[in-house]
Amino acid sequence: MSDLTHFNAAGEAHMVDVGEKAETERAAVAEGRIRMAPETLARIRAGDHAKGDVLGIARVAGIMGAKRTADLVPLCHPLPLTSLEVDLTPEDDPAAVRVEATARTTGRTGVEMEALTAVQVALLTIYDMCKAVDRGMVMDGVRLLEKRGGKSGTWRAE
Repeated sequence: MSDLTHFNAAGEAHMVDVGEKAETERAAVAEGRIRMAPETLARIRAGDHAKGDVLGIARVAGIMGAKRTADLVPLCHPLPLTSLEVDLTPEDDPAAVRVEATARTTGRTGVEMEALTAVQVALLTIYDMCKAVDRGMVMDGVRLLEKRGGKSGTWRAE
């Protein structure tokens, strides 16, 4: 593993200077799941949840979260996203919703944090909307699946 870049020579946290890096097309894909009771998933699928369209609202929340990543993660650069897609897929065994987010930009630093933030915020939104009927939901498996662009090129999870 390479040196941690968010620390200077004195060991102090700092924002990495990306000013000399080339602007390139960059993309990142992240995923995560929220496991729940089968009855909770049935209500989400039926669209009759008292708070509204759970998946639609979670999708918008994920997009909004990605746009605010630099406000939430202290050393993250604010990035102009060119695209952010959030896909939510109900799964049956075990009952869960899988969230996948793809972030894109043209810039000097990657969009991994934006994709991961989109996933986390979408999962939190599902939890918030469904907690009245299922407090035992579990969010897990949040991870980066792929990143493309920049000096280090393409990386894919195994």
